[in-house]
Amino acid sequence: MLTIGELASYAGVTVRAVRHYHAKGLLPEPPRDHSGYRRYDAGAVVDLIKIRTLAEAGVPLGRVRELLQADEEEFAAAIADIDKRLRAEIQERQRHRERIARLASGDHLALPPEVVEYLDRLRALGVDERIVQVERDGWIPLAALSPDRIPQWMARKREQITDPQFVGFYLVLGQALDCSDDNPLLVELADKLAAYITQMASEQGEDYVDDTDIEPPFVKLMDTLAFDTVPPARQLIELLKKRGWTGWTKLERVAPMRGTAGTRQEDTTMQHSRREQ
Repeated sequence: MLTIGELASYAGVTVRAVRHYHAKGLLPEPPRDHSGYRRYDAGAVVDLIKIRTLAEAGVPLGRVRELLQADEEEFAAAIADIDKRLRAEIQERQRHRERIARLASGDHLALPPEVVEYLDRLRALGVDERIVQVERDGWIPLAALSPDRIPQWMARKREQITDPQFVGFYLVLGQALDCSDDNPLLVELADKLAAYITQMASEQGEDYVDDTDIEPPFVKLMDTLAFDTVPPARQLIELLKKRGWTGWTKLERVAPMRGTAGTRQEDTTMQHSRREQ
């Protein structure tokens, strides 16, 4: 005969759990011996192990009581149903693990593989991670809005990053990320970027410069994401506007405020003036 402590030890539970199962009516309480102690037989160990196993599998205690009273056939059928449920839960948890793994990897959670490949290519080219984040955050709403257009846009992006001059814009902007708005790198970048865009518009047509056809609310959202992550981008667009183009997400031609050379001279003069103050 076993004491309650020995019973709990053999079944792999605590004495408190044994008493809890007594209170719930799952495990009958044996009579006390002449010393006032409860004594359990080997059958109580088997019953307690069944209770523990079913409870750990997530079976409600009310259902455990029914199963303990079921005949052998009913018990086997119930166990099969529980096993089926557990296998479904395992599969669901595996899917959660896969999602968590994608989340840990950064870009894969909400982006198509071709966009992730493009972002990895930018990193390999030495583009600042903050700029890569701007690209990533912009592609997330685009992929949700127009998933069927992603292959077309990605083909364009892959073409662009084969151009050393285009990649150079990313690299120069990366150098200016931690600089003030009057940094000469931004003026230099605005000059080069305006010249590049104008050349592409002349050679390929203005549809080539902007063929994204993104709705205005999404343009505003993506611009805000970019400016919040990379503040110099806002100043760059202001400089670019003086040179005949505007827009971060959606490039558009505007009438330049002055000639490019004159504008550059004014920008440079303003920078010297700020530094002297």
